[in-house]
Amino acid sequence: MGMLKEFKEFAVKGNVVDMAVGIIIGSAFGKIVSSFVGDVIMPPIGVLLGGVDFSNLAITIQEAVGETPAVVIAYGKFIQTLIDFTIIAFAIFIAVKGINSLKRKEEEVPEVPPEPSTEEVLLSEIRDLLKEQK
Repeated sequence: MGMLKEFKEFAVKGNVVDMAVGIIIGSAFGKIVSSFVGDVIMPPIGVLLGGVDFSNLAITIQEAVGETPAVVIAYGKFIQTLIDFTIIAFAIFIAVKGINSLKRKEEEVPEVPPEPSTEEVLLSEIRDLLKEQK
């Protein structure tokens, strides 16, 4: 029974739950970013490069024989993956930079100083009275 209790404590801890939520959201975000890159960013880049579709570029090492598929080096998919990574990294960089600038703006907002204590108010009044007497 001790092992079950330990597992329950481990699984219910906030860090484990937070990590699980982060992984789930991260995988969903990954799909969004992949779609954005593949469906929105890459078509214009392909047009700018003369309609080249990188994913179809390959070197055939051995032709297909019967039911045996051809052996190819699909370097186009690799190039596509590198371009996707670069675009994703840049997009994340811009997002993090924007978030950091918002945080800096929040930090720059001056805080209202706390009200002076009763002792400080009395001491200030005494100081002002002493200055008037001179």
